[in-house]
Amino acid sequence: MSDVKTVLDTARAAMEKAISHLESELQKVRAGKANPVMLESVMVDYYGSRVPISNTASVTTHDSRTRVIQPWEKTMLTPIEKAIQMANLGLNPQNDGVIIRIMIPPLTEERRKELTKTAKSLGEDAKVGVRSVRKEAMEQIKKLQKDGLPEDEAKDGEAKIQTLTDSHISKVDKHIEQKEKEIMTV
Repeated sequence: MSDVKTVLDTARAAMEKAISHLESELQKVRAGKANPVMLESVMVDYYGSRVPISNTASVTTHDSRTRVIQPWEKTMLTPIEKAIQMANLGLNPQNDGVIIRIMIPPLTEERRKELTKTAKSLGEDAKVGVRSVRKEAMEQIKKLQKDGLPEDEAKDGEAKIQTLTDSHISKVDKHIEQKEKEIMTV
């Protein structure tokens, strides 16, 4: 039974990893307000190296619709501004010579629907990840059965893997439902 337990523990860890990846990706989908995570993926050219924006400036939220970026070096204003524009986030940075302000425009109905589709797509990707973990775990159980694991233990292990899969798919659905509600709230 310890071999089945190892397979279950490995599958659980991999499924949890898929859920946490989904959570981090969903944070990047903006919902019409200044989210601290929205600029994490922006990479700035810093003296020939590409580094995250947080390594070149202080990024703060001024209010629910405004992000303020205070570069640590005044010479970094233009590269940061260009990096934000090139990141294709739909944001228009405003450089006043000292700081960069980003006003988060309210989302249109059409844009909200696009973001909802993006969230659903991320959810489907997470479900595919969970199901592939289930497939691998089931194959490992079958291999253990060929190597001498009793059939009833194998069936029990497969049932536990399926239950684990169902609970993680349910978690994905809840995350997507929450994100859709957040996006569609005006």
